[in-house]
Amino acid sequence: MTPEPRTAYEIRPAEAADVPAVQAVTDAAYHHYIERIGRVPAPMESDHAENVAAGRVYVTGPAAGTVTGLVVLYAHEDHLYLDNIAVHPDAAGQGLGRVLLEFVEDRARALGLPEIRLYTNAMMWENQKIYPRFGYEFVERRVEGVYDRFHYRKRLTP
Repeated sequence: MTPEPRTAYEIRPAEAADVPAVQAVTDAAYHHYIERIGRVPAPMESDHAENVAAGRVYVTGPAAGTVTGLVVLYAHEDHLYLDNIAVHPDAAGQGLGRVLLEFVEDRARALGLPEIRLYTNAMMWENQKIYPRFGYEFVERRVEGVYDRFHYRKRLTP
């Protein structure tokens, strides 16, 4: 049996016109966690317009002008910080998360950064299974204000 072909996704820097879609995708991707963690997840409260204006947001979708997935990245001197990765639930299971994680790695390498760092809420247990499958190693569990977070990193080979 031949696997189904995957939709090709072009990942591009977000533009001001994408801000409503960035908010909508983020809200749709994280909304189901509100009840579980007892509060609105941090990515839903981000200043999306500021992140887009600062060039931190990259978006993708199956057609020009549509957004079904995104990442928010911060470049630091010694690592690339993955602040948010979101895929709209309607696009789940199509490999878009993998495509976005591969983009993050490519971006880190292009910037000459040896490592990617991220964290996830301790109550988002699905992520604790996903990130190690993509080569991320658990670093520590840390409570930061009202958030209980698992921190991960991925060291990149040249």
